[in-house]
Amino acid sequence: MSEPSRSTEPSEPSDSSDPSGPAEPPDRPGAHPVLDPTLYGARVLLRPVTAADIPELAEIRRTPEVYRRWRGGPDLAAAIAEDFAEPDSHSLAIVRHGAVVGAIQWSEETEPEYRHASIDIYLDPALHGRGLGADAVRTLARHLVGALGHHRLVIDPAADNAAAIRCYAKVGFRPVGVMRRYERGADGSWHDGLLMDLLAEELTGSG
Repeated sequence: MSEPSRSTEPSEPSDSSDPSGPAEPPDRPGAHPVLDPTLYGARVLLRPVTAADIPELAEIRRTPEVYRRWRGGPDLAAAIAEDFAEPDSHSLAIVRHGAVVGAIQWSEETEPEYRHASIDIYLDPALHGRGLGADAVRTLARHLVGALGHHRLVIDPAADNAAAIRCYAKVGFRPVGVMRRYERGADGSWHDGLLMDLLAEELTGSG
């Protein structure tokens, strides 16, 4: 079971002519060249997260739009470091023109009968509406399908996160069903989630 996907990324814009410039990622001890590669999208670069990225990511996580979905307590830097230390989760920084603008992570079910991968993402709200989130999800999805051989991917935004749902649909994800009272919110009440999945042949191109 994947964790709730809490992205606040809006749907893709009509303008797709804004590529991210190349950047050299810093080394991360223990990074695996296949599981933790550097991936180049049309607009963003994805590279393994390093300790130096945590302050920037904590600032993004403090924004009301992201904190509402991700939370993390009073010490966000510690919460982020703990997330990245999880052995079964792989975290990549989303880089735009050399600056870290968010993070995307994935995990996988390795039982052969149920093998699949799940994705989760957050992005600086100041950059919403530019298609960066969709590009990041699409770029990671291509790697999971092409390099790692996954035939099915899942993502599970909050059922009321219409912008994220539209964004994921642009990549090829389809609604499977509502997971009722799936995630407890900051107010203590339970909220519905939406399970979406994508089969390898449904992955869309850019645009």
